[in-house]
Amino acid sequence: MNALSRYALQSVGVAAFVLALKWLAAALTGSVALWSDALESIINVVVAAVAYFALRLSAKGADANHQFGHYKVEYFSAVLEGALIAVAALAIFREATASFFDPKPLDAPILGLAINGVATVINAGWGWHLTRIGRRERSPALYADGQHVLSDVISSLGVILGLIAAVLTGWLWLDAVIAAFVGAYILTTGWRLVKHSIGGLMDAAADSETLAAIKTTIGTEANGALEAHDLRTRAAGPVTFIEFHLVVPASMTVSTAHDICDRIESALMRVVPGARVTIHVEPEDKAKHAGVSMRSSHA
Repeated sequence: MNALSRYALQSVGVAAFVLALKWLAAALTGSVALWSDALESIINVVVAAVAYFALRLSAKGADANHQFGHYKVEYFSAVLEGALIAVAALAIFREATASFFDPKPLDAPILGLAINGVATVINAGWGWHLTRIGRRERSPALYADGQHVLSDVISSLGVILGLIAAVLTGWLWLDAVIAAFVGAYILTTGWRLVKHSIGGLMDAAADSETLAAIKTTIGTEANGALEAHDLRTRAAGPVTFIEFHLVVPASMTVSTAHDICDRIESALMRVVPGARVTIHVEPEDKAKHAGVSMRSSHA
């Protein structure tokens, strides 16, 4: 089991423990807002489990049927997370509507809020950790999991503050209103996850910052070449595929052109971790006089 899969498996355990705490808080108080918070934690458990299996599959590497690897499975995981979040939001809206027209007094609100508060603190630490690891390792599944946990933290804080206000004022309908806001918030989070993941499934290009770094690296490291054009990129989980045409003098030997390609490839893999580089070498009569400008940096 690789490191990313271990993080995902640990996330399942943390999510299950937090779910138990939130479910206990909801059962003690009878609050629909706390119930909505617990419902989102059920999604957290499912999301963490899906992320675990997605990461295990994506680590398999290329095979005869998937020659570019299984990296995109992480995007399917994130899309599923977004869909599950939407289902949870609809369930929350349903319960919030019923509670608004028939509000009920809360039982043991202080104890319930204290338990939910402990669960929220645990989620905050774990969500921040997952997001940091997911961004560092360029893992859509782990990053999406971390973002979902952090969105849970924000909604939980809103629930806690809102229920404190409901207890102090005696406005029981606030419980349902808070639950509705939780549903709206997590629905927005789900949409953002789905939108980002669909971009990955549709072979979206590398972001502008990464693309600029790629062009600079090619221009710096391609000493001896004449031109680089038709640069194309696409991201697939932790991997960025980079393809371009490199124009060299017609008199250049195959060995020399190969050395230039090796130099560029090594540099790109340092600048863009997880890069997979494909370079098509062309003679100078194929130059388009466009693309990446060459800058000499080697003797």
